[in-house]
Amino acid sequence: MNDNGAVIRKAMEWQGAPMALATVISTWGSAPRPRGSHMLVHRDGRLEGSISGGCVETDVLQRAAEVIAGRPAHVQTYGVADGDAWEVGLPCGGEIAVLVQPVAEHGFAPHLFARIADESGKGRALTLMTDLVSGQTREGEGADGFANRYDPPRRLLIVGAVQIAQSLVPLAQAIGVTPVVIDPRGRFLTPERFPGVLLDDRWPDEAVAAHHPGESTAVVTLSHDIKIDDPALAAALRAPTGYIAALGSRKSHAARLTRLGAMGFSPDDLARIDGPAGLDIGAIGPAEIALSITAGMVAGFNAKV
Repeated sequence: MNDNGAVIRKAMEWQGAPMALATVISTWGSAPRPRGSHMLVHRDGRLEGSISGGCVETDVLQRAAEVIAGRPAHVQTYGVADGDAWEVGLPCGGEIAVLVQPVAEHGFAPHLFARIADESGKGRALTLMTDLVSGQTREGEGADGFANRYDPPRRLLIVGAVQIAQSLVPLAQAIGVTPVVIDPRGRFLTPERFPGVLLDDRWPDEAVAAHHPGESTAVVTLSHDIKIDDPALAAALRAPTGYIAALGSRKSHAARLTRLGAMGFSPDDLARIDGPAGLDIGAIGPAEIALSITAGMVAGFNAKV
């Protein structure tokens, strides 16, 4: 999963200006940034994103300037720095290959940024294919070239505006996951308890379905109320939700699975639910439970990458 959202937004903001796009197209060993990561460079030297966390950005900036000035798209490989760790290389011990191409019709066409943003807004992924010889990027998949998949931003639908949810919201935000708190109980779902967070007071099955959960969405139920949690879980199971979890003891989770099974969900469907929610870290108290759920969500998301 690559977090290229800021690069996409900046590219649309700088639309019309000469730019170059650097992309990690392959990695070996302990590479600092995953395959598909972008760094966008404006003609005036401004940049957005990262392809190495700082190790080789200076050299890539120079190559980007050359591409903006007319040099064709090209691939550069960076490995372990010999001798001085401040030389161009990766002191972490890995190796990366970086494609630097113009943001232009004969490179990464400018309209593709808007296409990525549009599909992301609809909760859908978009795959772009790049010919590494010509440096031309287009929509679609194929056998040849570099394929980069742009997934929608990760979201967390929290069902139950309880105390654990108050700890879970900032943890999700800290790792770049956008939280939404769902609860039909107005006394719990208030801006005072969840400042600056999208709140949804619809009945949970309606609310979850309306947010169109896909592979980049997690649904976690926390209310301990069957009338609230079960409909939300059913809605999550009917969609390609990336991570589903339910708070509760092993005994209550077994009873939950029996109820959902009676609704027609198969054993394979029910196996998608992480219950009791989160990683077993011996959590005590709302904040630690929220931490275990956050860790379980990350593990669930990354298992599908």
